[in-house]
Amino acid sequence: MTRSSRNAQQPSSPAPNSMANVLSSSTKDNEIKTSRPARKKVVRKRTRSDASDSDFNQENEAAVAVPITKKRKTTRSAKEAAKFNDRIFGANWIEDPILAACDPPARRHGLDYHRPLLLDSRHGRGSLINWFDSVSTARSMPWRKEWIDPRLIADASLLRSRLERRAYEVWISEIMLQQTRVAVVIDYWNRWMAKWPTIQDLAAAEPDDVLAAWRGLGYYSRATRIHEAAKLVCENHKWKGLLPAAAEDLAAGVPGVGRYTAGAISSIVFGQAAPMVDGNVLRVLSRQLGIFGDVKTNKIVIDTLWAAADALVKAVARDSTEGSDKDESDNSVSDRPGRWGQALMELGSTICIPKPNCAACPVSSTCRAYGEGIQLATRKGLVSGKTTAETDSKASTCDMEDICSLCDPFREFAPPDEEDNKLGSKASKNMTTPASKLSSKKQATLQAFAFAQPKKIDKKPSSSSLTLSTAAMEVVTNYARKFPVKTIKKAVREEETLVCAIRRSDGRYLIRRRPEKGLLAGLWEFPSYILPEPGKGTPKTRKRDAKQYVSSLDAGAFDGKLKHLSELGSVPWLFSHIKLTMHVHLFELDNANVEESFGSDSRSRWTDTVGEESMGTGMRKCWDLVREAASS
Repeated sequence: MTRSSRNAQQPSSPAPNSMANVLSSSTKDNEIKTSRPARKKVVRKRTRSDASDSDFNQENEAAVAVPITKKRKTTRSAKEAAKFNDRIFGANWIEDPILAACDPPARRHGLDYHRPLLLDSRHGRGSLINWFDSVSTARSMPWRKEWIDPRLIADASLLRSRLERRAYEVWISEIMLQQTRVAVVIDYWNRWMAKWPTIQDLAAAEPDDVLAAWRGLGYYSRATRIHEAAKLVCENHKWKGLLPAAAEDLAAGVPGVGRYTAGAISSIVFGQAAPMVDGNVLRVLSRQLGIFGDVKTNKIVIDTLWAAADALVKAVARDSTEGSDKDESDNSVSDRPGRWGQALMELGSTICIPKPNCAACPVSSTCRAYGEGIQLATRKGLVSGKTTAETDSKASTCDMEDICSLCDPFREFAPPDEEDNKLGSKASKNMTTPASKLSSKKQATLQAFAFAQPKKIDKKPSSSSLTLSTAAMEVVTNYARKFPVKTIKKAVREEETLVCAIRRSDGRYLIRRRPEKGLLAGLWEFPSYILPEPGKGTPKTRKRDAKQYVSSLDAGAFDGKLKHLSELGSVPWLFSHIKLTMHVHLFELDNANVEESFGSDSRSRWTDTVGEESMGTGMRKCWDLVREAASS
């Protein structure tokens, strides 16, 4: 975790119990240890910054005593994490929430700033759920159904049957929706449920049929795990076809079910207060909490957002019992956790998208990123009237030892003059602070951290009641879209393969099954050979390599009766991490009596129904070329 440059330049020794130490220990300057004056330990420092290791002359260096610094921790123990989560997200929170947004781009704030405002606002939580109820039918998703309240079904057998079916439906939908658009999944889900309406039907299905039904969704190993999990759940003497209700049991016992899918099934189907956090929700919570961090690779940030989601869904569950004769610790189930989790996902997929529509957000008043955007727009003179930007808070008066170690430095913050150019000359004229002063703003002093006097703050965030101009809303939106930290995508690896379609004289083709693990696991394909040096081949060298590869498939089986007809063309195909080019070669075998040659290889066989085999979409495009050539 990277601290802000401000904190790096002003190191201090945090108090033993400070929250900065909970997340990651600060870089400390250790005193130079001495056992006696004559044996003082020093570290020599070079005085020639331009000297290399090879030409540096040690005789000319000056001996300079410098402090020895400890490496900062980049992980936190389970005990530290629990302490932090209880401190910031616990139900026993006794302090007033920090209502005013911190000031960008310095964003001076403590860890308490990241306590979700929604956690202290039942009204805000209700607003999000009510919004979801009003839009949940706008996108017709067949897996969204009314919650099954177990208290209303007296027949235990009927209740079990309905829960079994509902859990199965939600489970399949959540796996299909991973990295696939809703519009695409709807047809797949409907066909799947028509073919295997119950988990028992799926457990009894043939593996090839399952893979064929998954064709086009990608990540075929998911289909294999679903099939294996269905069989396991049906064979388990305790479950007997009913997925477990607890998220922990789902994640631990069902293959292919992680904590997100487990939380979705537990909350949506069984009404338990379990968090469901996908990529969209991570983005929403990053903005709501004002955490400027990497939500894809930084484990501390990810775990913190999961802890916040857990606290929020538990608060939502308590909302359903508030005002009744039930105790807040009552673990009774309700539909609120499921509605809440789906509301966060719906918000992240329709409004709080990478470029958000903040004007339509039902919970903008509790959003830290939105509030900071208001601060920025106010400073530019685009917002008039009293706002939270005019108040101060603990966010701007925290002590150095409490400064946030969770957020990354705001290095990517666009200079004010660049943003003004996007808004036009009118916005530039309304600037209240010159760009030169903003860009040259000095680092905060220790006095500013420790001795600033807080002003009285408005207890209700008022940013949502503001009427913002188009220019102001653009500033707010552009600011909010910076959250979370954008990660640089790794360049995809380029590969080339020779796809060899071998056709027998009777019209049958040789196909081979891919390994059970890895890319396109378990699918059928034409025999394929990965070229060792992609991009360097020519049609002549590819023909040579294809013939050599085919001849090596089963020595002597073809007996010289195999003929290379032509290279039919190339099929490009893009996976998440591989850019693949498949060069399709057609061979003809003048021998129909080679079936037994592959009897010892259970992964190879001849078929006259290639179009019905479970192949990946890319390989099916190769088949289209072969079929067209064969019919001409």
